[in-house]
Amino acid sequence: MLARGVDNRPPRPDVAARLAQAAANAAAVLGEGDVAAHPAVAPWRAAYGAFGVKPSKYRSSIESLLRSARAGRVAPINPLVDLYNAVSLEHRLPCGGEDLLAVEGDIRLTRAEGSEHFVPLGAAAEEPPQRGEVVYADDAGVLCRCWNWREADRTKLTPATKDAFLCIEALPPVSSEALGGALAALAALVQEGLGGTLRVERLDRDRREIAWGPDD
Repeated sequence: MLARGVDNRPPRPDVAARLAQAAANAAAVLGEGDVAAHPAVAPWRAAYGAFGVKPSKYRSSIESLLRSARAGRVAPINPLVDLYNAVSLEHRLPCGGEDLLAVEGDIRLTRAEGSEHFVPLGAAAEEPPQRGEVVYADDAGVLCRCWNWREADRTKLTPATKDAFLCIEALPPVSSEALGGALAALAALVQEGLGGTLRVERLDRDRREIAWGPDD
């Protein structure tokens, strides 16, 4: 999803309230069950193991968010992040976002060579990816390590963000309809709450790339 010209300035009590409700609902549904075995988490654990990292150490964003919800540690950050975290909890799908003005060149889902630049969100020191690790990257380095485990500080969404790349991901057995519902929900929330213009696209093994320009 490309969101152009949004107003991401806090405070937004309505957005924070939706996030809090989504976290409370998710925690109630989880109960004391094994998060690692949850149907929303297990496919990501299998995928992480398939590209050679320990899923117990490198947790998918949906696993981390569900664990945070159960522990009562989901806090508002800024409206765009809060909205995609709420949708992530409501639909049990990984969601993320990047500030388009900080992105250099194309955004690619690819395998890391192991020498790419990466500073994690909130950190100052380099933590380059492992060779073969699945990452989101641009021409300047890695945007997100281990698929959706950890975002880069360089392209984080802030209250000053006007143009954003937002992403929702799904692995089988999640249906195309379920993914479409999550995308539609996020698009509606961003449009109604933050304004701007939106472009929503779907990528999969048969449609692997899209192009956009400054007016998209």
